Amino acid sequence: MLHHVEIYVSNLAASQAFWRGLLGQIGYTQSDAWDEGFTLKNGKDAYLTFVQVEDRHASRPYHRCAVGLNQVAFTVKDRPTVDSLRTYCQQQGITCLYDDRYPFANGGTDYYALFVEDPDRIKVEIVAG
Repeated sequence: MLHHVEIYVSNLAASQAFWRGLLGQIGYTQSDAWDEGFTLKNGKDAYLTFVQVEDRHASRPYHRCAVGLNQVAFTVKDRPTVDSLRTYCQQQGITCLYDDRYPFANGGTDYYALFVEDPDRIKVEIVAG
């Protein structure tokens, strides 16, 4: 079982606003914070920690198609929850990926999902369970 994920970010304030806002919609709360980072938990799944990248590593750009993390995916209870999250993202100005094919970007009609980007362009997927 996955215990936690730690992600280094380029702008801690922007990442905190994005992740706390989005995951707050599905039951995550900030459980810890310090000058260089914060942690989000929902009490049952793996927790997520976000840390400000050190200056000496900040010049290395992130790209989700390069070696490393491509995306983080979360399951929610149903399709209306995915729709609600999409509305939230649109209202917050969050980039929705594959919006022209929403909610079936993967093809077919069984996989109902929303894809967005975080401030560092990490792909975040919300899929109906």
